[in-house]
Formats: sequence, C-alpha cells, structure tokens
Amino acid sequence: MTIPKNGERSGDPRLDRIVEGIVRIAAGNLANRIPVSPARDQVDAVSTGINLLAAELDDMYQDMEQRVESRTLELREAHQQVQRMALSDPLTGLSNRIDLMQQVERALTDWHGGESAPGVLMIDLDGFKEINDGFGHKAGDLVLQEVAVRLVASVPEGSVVARLGGDEFAVLLPEVARLSALAAAEGIQAALGVRTVVEGLDVWPRASIGVHLAEAGQSAEDLLLRADTAMYEAKENGPGLVRLFEPVMLYARQLRREMAADLRKAVERSEFRLVYQPVVDLVSGQMQGVEVFLRWEHPTQGLVMPDVFIPLAEESGAILGIGRWVLRSALEQLSVWRAAGQDQNGFHIRVNVSPSQLHSMDLVDYVRAQLRETGAAPEDLTLEITESAFVGSGEVETYSLRALKALGVRLEIDDFGTGYSSISYLRRLPVDTVKVDRALIAEISRDEGQLQFVDAVHRLIQAAGMEAVFEGIETLQQAELLQDMGCCSGQGYYFSRPLTAEQVGTLLASGSRLPLATALLA
Repeated sequence: MTIPKNGERSGDPRLDRIVEGIVRIAAGNLANRIPVSPARDQVDAVSTGINLLAAELDDMYQDMEQRVESRTLELREAHQQVQRMALSDPLTGLSNRIDLMQQVERALTDWHGGESAPGVLMIDLDGFKEINDGFGHKAGDLVLQEVAVRLVASVPEGSVVARLGGDEFAVLLPEVARLSALAAAEGIQAALGVRTVVEGLDVWPRASIGVHLAEAGQSAEDLLLRADTAMYEAKENGPGLVRLFEPVMLYARQLRREMAADLRKAVERSEFRLVYQPVVDLVSGQMQGVEVFLRWEHPTQGLVMPDVFIPLAEESGAILGIGRWVLRSALEQLSVWRAAGQDQNGFHIRVNVSPSQLHSMDLVDYVRAQLRETGAAPEDLTLEITESAFVGSGEVETYSLRALKALGVRLEIDDFGTGYSSISYLRRLPVDTVKVDRALIAEISRDEGQLQFVDAVHRLIQAAGMEAVFEGIETLQQAELLQDMGCCSGQGYYFSRPLTAEQVGTLLASGSRLPLATALLA
C-alpha cells in the first residue's frame, strides 16, 4: 500500500477517504467512520483500525463529559446546600436573621409607597425559660419546632417566617394594611394558644408580639428595630400582648439603655441602699432575722424600685456586681449590729441570690471570703434562691448549692407557689427552708378551700424535713390562721414594712416584739 505524498491524489479513492477521515477525527469529529470495502485488504484493515480508535476515543470523551457534568451538578448542589445552611435556622428550618434582612431589603426595594406596606412582626415567647428549666432543653427544642410549624401555618401566603435565635421569631408580611398586620398577629396568638403536648406534658406557648409597617425612607434595620421595640413594650405589659409601634416607644427604649448604663455605675457612685424586713416568730412576735431589700436612689429619677431595675440588671449582666455588693453590705451591717450589742441569739440575715449569681463559678469562694472578713458565722446567713433556679440548676448551680450547704450557709427556696411548686423535688435539694409566696395566703381568711390547701402545702414541706416561712402576711386574721395550723415563721406588712438599719438596731437592742414595736416606731 502506497500512501500519497502531500498535494497528490492516490490512485485508490479509499486512501483519500482514510486521509479525510483522519483529518476529521483530528478535528474532533469522533462520530466519523471511514467506509470499509468488501475487499478486506490492507487498506480496509487500516480503515477498520482507525474506526475502532475513533470509537474508543468517542467512548472515553462521552464518559469524561458525563463525569464532568455529574461533578458540576454535585458542586452546584453543594453550593446550594451551603447557601441554604447560611440562610436558614438549623433547628426549625425557617429563615435566619441574614435571610430575613435580605428579604426585608428586597421588599422595601420593590415597594413603591402607598397605604399598604411591608410589615414585620417580632415575636418573643413568654415564659420559655421556664419550659427549658422545668422540662429540659430537648423539650424546649421540640416546643420551638412546634411553634415554627404553627407560625408558618397561620401567616398570610407570601410571608417569610424566621427564627432569630433563642425563643425569638419574626415574620415579614407582604404589603399589607395596618389592620391586616394586626389581624395576622392575633392569628398567631390564636395558633400558639392551642395546647401543645411535649413528651407527655401539656404546654400552652404564649408570645409577646410587636408590629411595625414600613414608612418611606426606612431601612431594613429601621423596620426591625421598631418592630422589636414594640415587642419589648408588649412584653413589659404582658404576657400575650400585641403592640403596634409608636414613636414614643423609641424614647422609652433610649431611657432604658441609659438606665442600664447608670446601673453599671451605681455601686461605685454609692447610689444603692439596703432596707430590712423582719422575719417573725408567729407565736412570740420575736424577730428571727431580716430579709435584705435593695433600693436605688437614682441621681435624676429618684427612688427606683427593684421590680424596675433588677430585670434590667439581669439582662445587662450588672446583677453579678450588684449582688456581691448586697451580700457584703448586709454582712457588714450584721457585724455593726453585733458590735453595738444589738444582737439576739439565732438572729440571721437573708440575702437574695439571682440565677446568674448561682451560675458564677466563684460564688462559693466569694461567700466564704465575706463571712471570714466580716466575722459572720455561716449559720448567720440564709441565701434565698428562686424556685426556678433550683429546678433548672445545671452542674455549676448544683455544685454551688452543695458547696454552700457544706459551708454551713442556710439555703431557702424563695417564691414557692409561683413557679413549679412540685413537692417531689424538695427532698432532693440541699435546702433548709421554703418561703411560701404571698399569693397562696392572700385569700385564706375568705376561702376555706384555699386555707385547707395552704395547710396541706405546709404539711408537705414539713414532711420533706424543711421549715416554712410565709410571706405577705397583711392582717391579724391571716397571722392567726397560720399560727393555728402550726406555722412558725412569717413576714409581711402586718408585722413591719422594710426598715432602715437604725430601726432594726433599735428593735434588736430593746428586745421588742412585733407588730407592737413597729407601731411604736411609726
């Protein structure tokens, strides 16, 4: 077989077809095949070989294309998954804050003004911390997932539902009128108000909701800030309320921020003072001790009561420094009474400890140091801790409770009857005393059934090996009824309002009994 030279035509047209076929294959036309004649000679053998090579190259190319296409698809899906993860809440599958902000910005860009406007609902669950503390975080997560399902089902079509973190959610409504936005908020309240069964326990989630509709020139941040401000207003007046944003709310929020800043400096500025309410033996009227209450003399706002600034101190983290100041100041005052000979056997001082303080790793060391420096004995100090802090205690809190008990400090459950009020856990706690909340005894002089209930609670506390203190005693009849059922200790306005350190010292020095002594002081 003779191959033609460049520019020459061969005598055999099959050779020309081989050359043309090789050129097309080299150009990438792998589907091209060179015809094979019936002669089956050497030329045909070359043609067959070239055809087989082209077929193999075509198969390899197709396989490579499929692999590239498959890999590209995998990369695209992975990218989309990363985007979804970046824009969604992993627990509920709802949008997260980043996605919500993008959606709000898009809605504001598309809005051309008018009475209907994009609206935002800020939603914060009421009492969710109690669910976590009482039932555990797993149950809390299940509640959050159920809330997410209900939110999605109850909002208008086209809305965006997001979880912003913790128990806070938000809804972006499409362009709506004010009444429609309020109706959507009420629809959410109704959906959340239906009983939820979580691991065999009934839960009725409630929420505080703030509403704001966009106004001309507002950014996404402005829209969310105003809805959030309205939500805080609802929460302060709630639970379970809906509030539409009003400009005055921003002023109130600014005042709150300023108060939080002032609160952090109140200790060093000596703006706090302590008052003391006697805890009384219900039989003899003798003071057993005093509970310490904190008052804040604000330089411009005057006297600020604890129910105003304590929640703010908890939120801002200032409660740790304030709590330490209260503990040291109370123990120092006890040493002053003793140094002046104004002491009685068994007299002790009771100081409230917040859940944040209980969570502090060095609480026990600080208490030990203050007892040593002030000369107080551990049994002179009772730490009052809210019921929810006992029930929801983790490892750090449990360690603190047991270490304080081992130190000799007395521990007391405060506000018993307002939270979980489960007698079953009492025997498991290192607690000496249970303080029964004023709400339980308010009606005992008028309601025989409530009196019997209080008597049963008292007996159960005693059966758990603990003492009971009843707070909120305001009448002689209440004091007598509690005394008749065998209650030993109580406090309230019937005996005394909170007193200054000087007034307590006078009572201790005179050995006077209450409430007669208080009447003389007045």
